Amino acid sequence: MTSTVELTYESTSRYAQVRPDLRLHYHEAGAGNGPTIVLLHGGGPGASSWSNFARNIPVLAQNFHVLAVDQPGFGQSDKPVDHPQYFVHSSSALRDLLDHLQISGRVHLLGNSLGGGAAVRFALDYPERAGKLVLMGPGGLSVNLFAPDPTEGVKHLGKFNYAPTRENLEAFLRIMVFDQSLITEELIDERFASASTPESLAATRAMGKSFSGADFEKGMIWREAYKLRQPVLLIWGREDRVNPLDGALVATKLIPRVQLHVFGGCGHWAQLEKFDEFNRLASDFLAGVKEK
Repeated sequence: MTSTVELTYESTSRYAQVRPDLRLHYHEAGAGNGPTIVLLHGGGPGASSWSNFARNIPVLAQNFHVLAVDQPGFGQSDKPVDHPQYFVHSSSALRDLLDHLQISGRVHLLGNSLGGGAAVRFALDYPERAGKLVLMGPGGLSVNLFAPDPTEGVKHLGKFNYAPTRENLEAFLRIMVFDQSLITEELIDERFASASTPESLAATRAMGKSFSGADFEKGMIWREAYKLRQPVLLIWGREDRVNPLDGALVATKLIPRVQLHVFGGCGHWAQLEKFDEFNRLASDFLAGVKEK
């Protein structure tokens, strides 16, 4: 079993040239410890696999082979701006990464927000390669029935993209969580340094534009949710201000093999705000452990 002491950013960091024009960065841990699980982060400014899942990776790696991927346009991955609808862009890049790593069987997917949408797109487009899905406030699958659209969180995201200041980034991050103590000065500085580079800003704007491009319907994955045949665990924070809880209702109605778990006192980052419970819930679901 992999020792959690060894799982630093540097020790888990990997790069893969998955296409001539696309290099992906990812973190790998727990090789040989169990089935492969792919972690896909959210789409906020400065987001990356490490910023979203640094604390979860050592726990999950005790029982799984973990691949935490910086999606295209984020983290240390390449940041192309000419690409199809983002979920298609990210899910096809993941397919190429798995091919590069010679992982041909099914992989479980755990996705937060934008990463949740990419995980569902992967399962829809490559169903023979997708195992169970754990989705936290997934984009594209969430349909607001009562909350206004765009939501408070999406408005703050747009504000940062228009005026990328540290103050606007802090306002966005504070929307993410119920527990405000999680938004530290160090976190704000780290996310701002990553989000405010010209390459990151261009990639983020291209990502947003792709949701209204010619193939925008590929982002409306709720319309295809009935096609999912694998078990799906939806995890939502009751106080989510990005993809509010009512967004889970359509998905819960349409997905054949679905569970919904709601955390009270929790925003959009369930994997951090409900750290221990989240890790146990996700691990038990993926391992097929039944609740007593």
